Amino acid sequence: MHLLRAPQFWLGGGPVARLLGLLGLLAGALAPRAAAAQGLASPLRQLLRRDTLGLGRVLARPAAYRVQILYTRIRRDARGRAHFRSYGYRLRPREYFYPASTVKLPTVALALARLRALAPQVPGLAPDSPMLTDSAFAGQARVRRDTSSASGRPTVANYVRRVLLVSDNDAYNRLYEFVGPAALNAGLRQLGLRRSRIVGRLAVGDAPPNSRHTNPVDFYADTACRQPLYHQPAAYWAGPVPHWRLRGTAIGRAHVVGDAVVAGPLDLGQKNIFPLRDQQRVLRALLFPETLPARRRPALAPADYALLRTAMAEAPAHGPRPRYDAAHYLATYGKYLLGGGGQAALPPGVRVFNKIGESYGFLIDNAYVTDAARGVEFLLSAVVYVNADGVLNDDKYEYDTIGLPFLRELGRRVYEAECRRKRP
Repeated sequence: MHLLRAPQFWLGGGPVARLLGLLGLLAGALAPRAAAAQGLASPLRQLLRRDTLGLGRVLARPAAYRVQILYTRIRRDARGRAHFRSYGYRLRPREYFYPASTVKLPTVALALARLRALAPQVPGLAPDSPMLTDSAFAGQARVRRDTSSASGRPTVANYVRRVLLVSDNDAYNRLYEFVGPAALNAGLRQLGLRRSRIVGRLAVGDAPPNSRHTNPVDFYADTACRQPLYHQPAAYWAGPVPHWRLRGTAIGRAHVVGDAVVAGPLDLGQKNIFPLRDQQRVLRALLFPETLPARRRPALAPADYALLRTAMAEAPAHGPRPRYDAAHYLATYGKYLLGGGGQAALPPGVRVFNKIGESYGFLIDNAYVTDAARGVEFLLSAVVYVNADGVLNDDKYEYDTIGLPFLRELGRRVYEAECRRKRP
């Protein structure tokens, strides 16, 4: 009613009438924003409420499952430029979840950016240059060969592919050592990720002081490794470690250490941090760099973007080296949303560019989904925690029975809604 009456009040009458008209206009203009802020107009919430089949078990107890969802619609204007509008479900930037392998995505991007920064001073240095890692501190690994590489030597490019194709922990660790935690965290801040941090290797029990020490690394011009290009000495990061007040960093009722079950939660407060909004921001920086200021995206060459995008979307068994056994790495092995981590095929024509994470009962997928034939594209990121017995490190998580089916159904629900959505 306000929107109909306001012009009459504004055009005629005394000061009181004009004031009432102005208030009416403001109320009408602000109402949609207020509704959206409360989630009343959110298409994500409407989609989740539509029925309970497939999602109800988790959404009936969202706090227990620590669910967070971020859905971003993409609209193209007449010039083909992408515009984004995001909707969240239970987004809790201060509620901790263990990011697991999702931290590998900014790490591979920053590794390629570091190479590009070195290249002007080191002619011939490239992502395919042989990279040998030495050891200089307790627990460090020495790496001279890589049988998955076409040359038999480790390279940054091959490590990137191993990380994005099958989430290889060893490949990530070598890139963590090359970039180093100081540059990694400075890079996160430069990208605008103010609440994220990467402070350790994965799957090797890395903790200070080991995590602060990085290996010496050498690059060569030839596969025989007789023509040195660049030497990076061992380094130590003194900190300080970025720190924020987070809730829920102590997780579970017990945890396994070796062969013993230790009563009490496992405190992950000193581990990596990578909130869902920051995860999606990294994905956008790599897939839609032109939509962000130059200072908010990594300094990459076109070939670097091509390498990242190809590896993010490719099936592990279908690309060039490294190529993985199709019997063990199904086409949707690394696609939790829509694919269920190998439980289902993607709809025909659909491509998913993403990075997953799985550890301590947490399942995460950070994805860009596109179907060119239908004109569908969107960003969808989600986390769910499935650990019914409350014991961490016992390898008894409900990944296959609850977590992956939930993410698969969530992806399907959003994709089908996008297919129905009218576009200009």
